Amino acid sequence: MILLGVLFATSVLAEGERKSLLFNFDWKFKLGETVGAEKTDFDDSLWRSLDLPHDFQIEMPWNDKANRSRGFKDMSTGWYRKTFTANPEWRGHRVVLDFEGIMLHGDAYLNGKKIGGTDYGYLGFEADVTRLLKYDQKNVLAVHCSTGEDKNSRWYTGGGLFRDIHLILKDSISIARHGIYIQTPQVSEQEASVAIQVEVEGIKNKKYDLVIEARIFAPDGQQVGETHTQAPKDNKQPTVEVQLPQVKVQHPKLWWCEQPNLYTAEVSLVLNGHTIDKLTERFGIRTVEFSREYGFRLNGRKIFLQGAADHHDLGAVGAAAYETSISRMMDQLKAFGFNHIRTSHNPYSEAFLRLADEKGLLIVDELYDKWSNTLAWAGRRPWTEMWWENLMEWVKRDRNHPSVILWSLGNELQFQEERCGFPTRDWGVTTYDIMNTLVKRLDPTRKTTVAMYPARAGGIVKHSAEYRIEENIVPPELAQHTEVASFNYCWEDYDKYMKKAPHMILYQSEATTNELSAPFFGMDRDHMVGLAYWGAIEYWGESNIWPKKGWDYSFFRHSLEPNSQAYLIKTIFRPEEPLVHIGIAGKVDTLWWNDIVVGQTRVSSHWNREGGKKYTVYTYTNGDEVELFVNGKSQGVKKNNDKKKPNVITWKGIAYEPGTIRAVARKDGQPYAEHQLETADQPVRLVIETENANWRADGMDLQYVKVRAVDKKGRVVPTNDYKVAFQVEGPARIIAVDNGDHSSNELFDGCEKQLYEGFAMAIVRSNRHQAGKVKLTVSSKGLKGATKTVVTR
Repeated sequence: MILLGVLFATSVLAEGERKSLLFNFDWKFKLGETVGAEKTDFDDSLWRSLDLPHDFQIEMPWNDKANRSRGFKDMSTGWYRKTFTANPEWRGHRVVLDFEGIMLHGDAYLNGKKIGGTDYGYLGFEADVTRLLKYDQKNVLAVHCSTGEDKNSRWYTGGGLFRDIHLILKDSISIARHGIYIQTPQVSEQEASVAIQVEVEGIKNKKYDLVIEARIFAPDGQQVGETHTQAPKDNKQPTVEVQLPQVKVQHPKLWWCEQPNLYTAEVSLVLNGHTIDKLTERFGIRTVEFSREYGFRLNGRKIFLQGAADHHDLGAVGAAAYETSISRMMDQLKAFGFNHIRTSHNPYSEAFLRLADEKGLLIVDELYDKWSNTLAWAGRRPWTEMWWENLMEWVKRDRNHPSVILWSLGNELQFQEERCGFPTRDWGVTTYDIMNTLVKRLDPTRKTTVAMYPARAGGIVKHSAEYRIEENIVPPELAQHTEVASFNYCWEDYDKYMKKAPHMILYQSEATTNELSAPFFGMDRDHMVGLAYWGAIEYWGESNIWPKKGWDYSFFRHSLEPNSQAYLIKTIFRPEEPLVHIGIAGKVDTLWWNDIVVGQTRVSSHWNREGGKKYTVYTYTNGDEVELFVNGKSQGVKKNNDKKKPNVITWKGIAYEPGTIRAVARKDGQPYAEHQLETADQPVRLVIETENANWRADGMDLQYVKVRAVDKKGRVVPTNDYKVAFQVEGPARIIAVDNGDHSSNELFDGCEKQLYEGFAMAIVRSNRHQAGKVKLTVSSKGLKGATKTVVTR
């Protein structure tokens, strides 16, 4: 009878078919508390209709009285409801709802019954709803979301169903959640071994003749190996982990930053000759090594991490994890020479890691900020109660990604004992050991780390009088104990730290943008792992003053337009690319933040200035010297020899004259690179630029439509503030408008936006299953408009 039941359960779906249905469409939403919204018969006809992902907090008004750390947004709650019909073909199968996250935490209900929730919204959960589904009437999925209280975060989190939801159909005997684990224990150019472990559910106390099979496919789709084994019988655990015999892959294509080759494992469960479950998982064949001798190696090659550390929001769409938004962010970073991202200070979306795999970025994957039950803790339950649940979900979710090279278990530790986990009075060493043990149980292939607050051993912080005393320049106890020692800032003390603890493998987990290239050149790059610039991209929250809505001491605006200093970073991250770039200095904005000096000299790259005034001009270059010209007249030649600011040449007292300013960089006495700025006239027209050449008509893909005001010669006019209006005709709709101004009090809704330094953009979402031409029109009173037609496929 049991066997017949199993065979019946697999008869409706095609053999081996596991269906995953994207559940992002046709939702209703209402901001705030609503009594009874989880009930099936609740009337939501007046609620707003929308599709996921969605961040309700980014749509709320800016409030100068609200918490500046949380982005000058009020805390709130919201309800989502989706009414759907269960397909009769689902009968006899397990039906599971997979939530990738609820920000900041929340609960889900199906037909009035609670089915699950998340107390730490950066990670997801699944709920078996098989017995709750109704096939003779409508079903209602309702989700309650909360941003939590002000104290639950030190930055902007967003709120709502900000990541994907899937409805999964599978057999009662199946591969468990995140149940495939792939390792490559031996790798060379000639041969690689692939080890696959499969976690199976539904066979507890059973004696099924169940075979687990795996086939390996190369990046070109060709099968290159296979393996199989028998599942154990009469297992006593709810799930069982089964190791398959290793597969040998000949002449493997390794995963590199430059060539991120991805293999695919196709895993099947076969019962009595019938495939009852099948799942594919991508992976990369590569080795990761950390050592005091060389820092970090990928496939045996030394690589220095050149990175960014930011929070998870994506500009005008807030925390909503749109794949297109993540992709363009990664592309921009890579274009400027970045090869690394630290996921500060929480797990990012699954789409983020998929894209990192595809683009060859190296990820330090971070789980937590502090280890505290009360201080800056984003969880709904105490940290000491739930740390292990989150850790297991996180590691199992992310461990197959070749882009993930290091697990980071926390941030800003070693300065307050109450933020160090369990009260063992050893600055978190015991807590780290406990967490590291569980990580190694799930993934023994990667090292772990914890980012340090800029403090010394004994918790001596920078504003303390004891901080600069020579005998106190000792690395924190926890940093000396972790497998990789991660330090936020403090690069000027690294040599002394290494003398006190020469075994440390050192990574600068945060470098301040205020110090420009100094943190990079100040490291022993032959022996250290790398660095990540904090806030390399503007993010919401952690503002120091109204009207700034967040952190803006950055190389890129939240719209991803590069600030001038981004080109300085490009000169050091891409030294092989000849480059010189002109920037004109504005006001200096610095402050004391988290025991370090942060800020920025505001620099812009245009030559529309105030007549008769003299300016400080910077030229950023990887050449040996630069000659600067104003309207063809040389302002002299200067060497690239500033030891405090490598690749920065400073020109003081340059008088503004309308016309041109030109920089000519030379190397070994020969012309190397040039950059010229021209004074623009009055704007006369608008020009449109679109980014996404392969815009998909899947209802999820975005088109970024960038607009600039130009003069009669096509030069961007940076000093106008015209308001532009966007119009979309065809199978797409505007979801946000932006101009990159981090201090604007405007929201991102509507179809109009004021130009900021001659720039604005619209973010347009394709319609689902409606491919066709989309006509984009932009207009402004007093300027000639522009039109462009693009196609969704």
